[in-house]
Amino acid sequence: MTTRSLAVPTAFLTLTLALTGCGGDSGSPAPEAGEGATASPAAAGHNDADVAFARLVIPHHAQAVRMSGLILDTPGVGERTRKLAQDIAAAQQPEIDRMTGWLRDWDAQVPATDVTGEAVDHSGHGSGMLSEEDLRALDEATGERAERLFLEQMIRHHEGAIAMARDEVRTGAHPGAVELARTIAGSQEAEVAVMRSLLAGR
Repeated sequence: MTTRSLAVPTAFLTLTLALTGCGGDSGSPAPEAGEGATASPAAAGHNDADVAFARLVIPHHAQAVRMSGLILDTPGVGERTRKLAQDIAAAQQPEIDRMTGWLRDWDAQVPATDVTGEAVDHSGHGSGMLSEEDLRALDEATGERAERLFLEQMIRHHEGAIAMARDEVRTGAHPGAVELARTIAGSQEAEVAVMRSLLAGR
């Protein structure tokens, strides 16, 4: 599948560039005009764990969207797997946007979204992020081989996200971030069960 680039898909890159220009400076007396300029919810008490959570999960989610785009571009993939990939991308892109807004409100650096496992696993989280070699294997696979590889990789990827989300629930202070972490843990646990079922049925 040489026609599918390993670069972040154009539509996702456009969304990412757009979101990095969004988010009000809620910590200043006069926030920038725009939707969601109200400062109080985003600027509610937060701690270092909240910042670390957002900065880890943003590139993690971005890679899941990238993986989903690769499998959706692959012919011969089953409809249930395609639907799962669509659902993952549809859920995680808005979460990227939300966390990016929080980081800007907290005057924290927004991370790059094109990193791979080599760049983030030093954190000790066991993030499940794929390496460039892993992504290349997914990009080059076809049909049933691609589908199996996607499911195996995404299970590992989800397990990393679940671990990060549970850490945030235990140690975070920002109500919205803790709520999002609970949502991520619950939804991705359910998706892992679906993926294991799909693999078992092959």
